[in-house]
Amino acid sequence: MTTSPHGRRAVIIYSGGMDSFTVLHQALAEGIEAHALSVDYGQRHHRELDTARRVCQALDVPHQVVDLRAIHSLVDASALTDADQALPEGDYAADNLATTVVPNRNMILLSLALAKAINIGADEVRYGAHGGDHDLYPDCRPEFVRRMQAAAEVCDFAPLRLAVPFLHHSKAQILAAGLALGLDYADTWTCYRGEALACGRCGSCRERLAAFAANGVVDPLAYEADIARPDLAGGR
Repeated sequence: MTTSPHGRRAVIIYSGGMDSFTVLHQALAEGIEAHALSVDYGQRHHRELDTARRVCQALDVPHQVVDLRAIHSLVDASALTDADQALPEGDYAADNLATTVVPNRNMILLSLALAKAINIGADEVRYGAHGGDHDLYPDCRPEFVRRMQAAAEVCDFAPLRLAVPFLHHSKAQILAAGLALGLDYADTWTCYRGEALACGRCGSCRERLAAFAANGVVDPLAYEADIARPDLAGGR
């Protein structure tokens, strides 16, 4: 691990998905000493967590996975935590993906990240909520972020900063920022299913594929052979 020459240290909530992958690399590009934090809360698969471990090991970034499976019964109403529920397919939209809301997930994750930040003397916590999530997930809305920032300022004697760099960005804009950094998104996992190949049909896959198409590049992730990819918007 490289210690920041500027003395800046941050805890990055890192799921292994596209958004947190970009947040992590942005922090590293800024010279921040990043400490990645992932959480196992009983989600249906561990593909993202496995990806997060692999990426952090390659980057020599300290990475902690917190085992919170004991809270599973508190958040098992979601299709992402209840294996008996059907995973929705189709467009990434509020009327289609309401069942994927994990109750209060970001408040739980942020509480853990703030505790870790205090524990290791970090200055801030970063996470990857983005503009496309505002209508879907209540704990990704700007108002939620403002309230959590207020909590971060008083949860210890020294105020902490909550940084949400993509709060008003689309998935396509996040991808554009990562491509500008030269990031390889083969090192991410987005699909709601934890199978060998991404399905290409769930809302999360469709949003990802649309972001790549909007940037005029091909997604390096392997998908099931029968999916229809969006047309590329133009060369890049």
